Amino acid sequence: MMRGALLALLLSASPAFAVQPDEILSDPGLEARARAISQNLRCPVCQGEDIDDSNAPISRDLRLAVRARLVAGDSDAQVVDYVVARYGEFVLFKPRVDGSSLILWLAGPAMLLAGAAIALAMTRRRAGAAEAESLSAADKARLEALMKK
Repeated sequence: MMRGALLALLLSASPAFAVQPDEILSDPGLEARARAISQNLRCPVCQGEDIDDSNAPISRDLRLAVRARLVAGDSDAQVVDYVVARYGEFVLFKPRVDGSSLILWLAGPAMLLAGAAIALAMTRRRAGAAEAESLSAADKARLEALMKK
């Protein structure tokens, strides 16, 4: 009785994968590649889970497609390209840095640099204005003379 409870506790604490036994490839090397690819592919339905963790039917279809492409001899990049061609860049947890996404990748640092440049220019302008507003020695002497009257 105690062993059964301990086993149930250990099984519930382990990570839950949605990969079904009939999906697992017999070749451990290909299966490891499939798992690595699947961890970087987002479930189109769940959106917050990779396809290995998702129980959605579309995730099962994607897992089977990934494994079928690997068995057919595709490289990891070709498999990812195959999935992206059908579902778009959205399925990638780590979007590629090319084309239009390059603008998004560079927008953050560019805005940070632009903000720093504006802040620096404003600080220098204020310092220059403060120096221009300070009185010359002749003006100070004249002011002193007016104040004593």
